[in-house]
Amino acid sequence: MIEPTVRSEEPGDYAAISEIVYAAFLNHPLHPPGALPTEHKVVEALREAGALSLSLVCEEQGEIVGHLAFSPLPVDDENRDWYMLGPVAVRPDRQRAGLGSALIREGLRQMQAQGAAGIALAGDPNYYCRFDFVSRPELILEGVPAEYFLSLPLSGEVPSGRVTMHEAFFVS
Repeated sequence: MIEPTVRSEEPGDYAAISEIVYAAFLNHPLHPPGALPTEHKVVEALREAGALSLSLVCEEQGEIVGHLAFSPLPVDDENRDWYMLGPVAVRPDRQRAGLGSALIREGLRQMQAQGAAGIALAGDPNYYCRFDFVSRPELILEGVPAEYFLSLPLSGEVPSGRVTMHEAFFVS
C-alpha cells in the first residue's frame, strides 16, 4: 500500500480542491435535503481574502483526494493566535480510509510549529475527540451548540470569549 502524501496547496490544485470539497459535502447530513454544498466556496473565499493560514492537500499516487483549511479565529475581536479548522474534505470514494485523520494530524503539527496557540472547529465530537478536541464553555461561537464547538489548546490557556469566523464562512 502506498502512503498518502500531505503537502501545502499550490495554485494548480485549486480546481481539484473545489471539486473534492464540493463532492465531500454533497448530500452531507449537515445540509437540509436537496441543498447544495457551499463549503468549496468558503475555501475559495478564504483564499481570495488571503485568510488561509494553512491549506493542505492529501495525494494518493499524485492525485488529490483530500483537503484541509485553517483560518484566523479572533477571540473577542482580538488576535490570540487561535485558528479555525475547516472545512476538512476527502473525496467520497476515499472516505473512512484515514486520509482525513492524516490531514488533521499534519495540519495540527504544522500549526503548532507556526506558533498557533490553539485550534477550534465546529464538528462532530465523536470524530474529533480522537485528536483531543473537546467542548469548552469559555469559548463561544454564536449559532453553534456548545457540544459541537470544540477546541484544542496548543500552547498556554484557552482564552475566554466569543470567537468570530472569517466572513468567508458565510458565502452562499
